[in-house]
Amino acid sequence: MLTKRAANSRGYAHRGWLESWHSFSFADYYDPNEMGFSVLRVINDDRVQPGQGFGTHGHSDMEIVTYVLEGALEHKDSLGNGSVIRPGDVQRMSAGSGIRHSEFNPSASEVVHLLQIWLLPAQTGLSPSYEQKFFGEEEKRGRLKLIAAPDGEDGAVHIGQDTRLYAALLDGDEQATHAFSPGRNGYVHVARGALDLNGLNLRAGDGVKIAGEREVVLSGGQQAEVLLFDLP
Repeated sequence: MLTKRAANSRGYAHRGWLESWHSFSFADYYDPNEMGFSVLRVINDDRVQPGQGFGTHGHSDMEIVTYVLEGALEHKDSLGNGSVIRPGDVQRMSAGSGIRHSEFNPSASEVVHLLQIWLLPAQTGLSPSYEQKFFGEEEKRGRLKLIAAPDGEDGAVHIGQDTRLYAALLDGDEQATHAFSPGRNGYVHVARGALDLNGLNLRAGDGVKIAGEREVVLSGGQQAEVLLFDLP
């Protein structure tokens, strides 16, 4: 079964420096029917204005993945990590027993557009950790590239949950297929552009919950960038 969530049906917040669309309940946006899917708890589609950002704040017992689409995001945390995340970078932060961090747009002129993704961890109370890796366009062009996995296979960042996250760039005749093992679920989020999922037309910001499907085919891309989650 495929259940589409249209982009304009998501929760929305505008705080001047931050414009955010919430695929699932988050902060002041609450929908009892949209509390997450499987272990996927948050997909926030954020745009942060130049010179602005999220001040130092804490997290615990959450697997957090940051995926930048445009611009740059500067990260600092209580483990001593400091980095700038740009398009192609995938940052994974396992909050575990507790971590504090800040995220800031260092540009004086460019908006940063990012996706922040939260997954419930398989185990709680573990030591917090951080990882960042780059995946070039050529790795995602016309195929689903594994970018996060529980064992860090195929060069993916390691996440503490039985979930695999793939990214793809699809345009024109390019097509990508993903098969689900029995009992597995899926979720697709269109980061930008447009494409078809098993004949279902999707545009930027749309999401699809996938349950009981053996296979999905992504095709008909129009400068599309898409994330696919293989979930328990």
